[in-house]
Amino acid sequence: MHRLRRECPWDAEQTHLSLAPYLVEETLELVEAIEDGTDADLVEELGDLLLQVAFHAEIAAEQGRFDLEDVARGISDKLIARHPHVFASEPVPEDLLATWELRKRAEKGRSSALDGIPERMSALTRAAKVIARSERHGLPVDVPSGADGNADADGFGRRILALVAEANAAGVDAEQATRAAVRELERRVRDLEAVRGAAPEGH
Repeated sequence: MHRLRRECPWDAEQTHLSLAPYLVEETLELVEAIEDGTDADLVEELGDLLLQVAFHAEIAAEQGRFDLEDVARGISDKLIARHPHVFASEPVPEDLLATWELRKRAEKGRSSALDGIPERMSALTRAAKVIARSERHGLPVDVPSGADGNADADGFGRRILALVAEANAAGVDAEQATRAAVRELERRVRDLEAVRGAAPEGH
């Protein structure tokens, strides 16, 4: 990265902001490798994501802000602090996830259980996160069933929210389940196209 920043015009002009789309893309490619790829795919995509970490750290280091060692030390210190049942003498909490959330909230001085949830999450992922955070902070979430027969956007929204809550209760990742279902649908469409010997009209 030192050399690329010095000798490659494209790498030299990048900023944290300009790299953000690549970070999102590489993360999604890693998810695909986890779901459908081989070990070689996973190694490659983990490397691409690691490159993004190194790239951002290099940019910051050039500005005297922090470097890759600071990043590594920060996550190490965080893991130790949030696992006193591993690195200290505290007993294992009965609810590990709730305890994790409470420690994180105290560390960051958050006033709400919902602070820190990224605004750019997909709607399904954000719904699942909001429900889970609320439950882990002991805040009962009253999610309506939504099965009222309404065919408008509000009715569909309530029904989807109810499904997310149901998935959370069953330990199912709603986003991943939806993504898997969409991929299965895509596979069925491609199989149908192969049988017919042609793509749908307009493609």
